[in-house]
Amino acid sequence: MENFFAYEFMRNAFFAVLLVTPLFGLMSTMVVSNRMAFFADSLGHGAFTGIAVGAICGMVSPRVSLVIFSALFAVFVTYIKSRSLASTDTVIGVFSSTAIAIGLMIMSRGGGFNKFSSYLIGDILSVTRDEIVMLAVVFAAVMAAWGVLFNPLLMLSINAPFARSRGINVFWIEAAFASLVAVVVAVSIEWVGILIINSLLVLPGAAARNVASDVKSYTLMSVAIALVSGVAGLIIAYLCDVAAGATIALAASAIFFVTMAARRK
Repeated sequence: MENFFAYEFMRNAFFAVLLVTPLFGLMSTMVVSNRMAFFADSLGHGAFTGIAVGAICGMVSPRVSLVIFSALFAVFVTYIKSRSLASTDTVIGVFSSTAIAIGLMIMSRGGGFNKFSSYLIGDILSVTRDEIVMLAVVFAAVMAAWGVLFNPLLMLSINAPFARSRGINVFWIEAAFASLVAVVVAVSIEWVGILIINSLLVLPGAAARNVASDVKSYTLMSVAIALVSGVAGLIIAYLCDVAAGATIALAASAIFFVTMAARRK
């Protein structure tokens, strides 16, 4: 472990894990409770188009367009879902497929796809010190927003008609939460990777739900599972010289199966 902290890029990656994984743990509780796993997956696809838009606009870093597009994509899907007669998974599937198709078309134009292929698997070891500061700001902002949204979201996850009867605007609460998830996805997708980011939005909450007895323990356990998965995955990736994002997802998956076995017993 001495060597682990000897390199600045490993220290940066470690701090990034400490800031990002608790956010995934929090988001995961509501993603699982509100059956939004497919929606969370579609945000990764939508983010791909955000990267492409940033490239077209000539941005040195496409992160700004990525955040904006992902948030708009999340709100738009939520709006269409609330208005359409089609099933939720159908609406999400249509927009998800469209978004990734547009992104691939833009990126592949002129053979430019290769320089963006790193977004598919991510590279948490590329996090810089300035980006750690940015993550700290995002962490504080998301935690503040979560404090405001938690009770309405909890009520929605239990009973939407009851939430409406209590004066909660279901669309705006859902849109705000979707935007929050989109921002977390957008700021971390460069390091986690499009292919596996959905697993970090589902596995911590799913694992915690297997063994939690109430809302408080469910939330705390989800955050703890995400954090442990992140730290363990990063250390294992360093020791085995493999992709960190995939290893973190695999660690979370292992915890899920352990908690599932514990629940059966």
